[in-house]
Amino acid sequence: MIVAGFGFRQSASLASLEGALEGASGGTFVIDALATLDRKAAQLAPLARKLALPLIAIPADRLADQPTLTHSPASLAAHGAGSVAEAAALAALGPEARLLAPRFLSPDRLASCALAESPFP
Repeated sequence: MIVAGFGFRQSASLASLEGALEGASGGTFVIDALATLDRKAAQLAPLARKLALPLIAIPADRLADQPTLTHSPASLAAHGAGSVAEAAALAALGPEARLLAPRFLSPDRLASCALAESPFP
């Protein structure tokens, strides 16, 4: 199972989110679900509907324990995680999850996406 985790600014558009996902997946991965911080889930919902994928809302307290590859000082200060996108993808899948690569930023730099996989469906 592969989950695409997202972090994004309030000003991120659907195009920003799509750009981040396209960059992270390279069009080569089949995505099974999208995930983000619970308070941002409503903003990601249009992409989930467009792609007909489930949306997993991650409580903020589950982000801090995730081992991210990226360590953004702003993300650490605001959310306790080096990357919301990476942490959300990992948290959505549980302790056996692993990141496929560091987060990818959308061309407008308003959204980031990271893919994580788990051997369990």
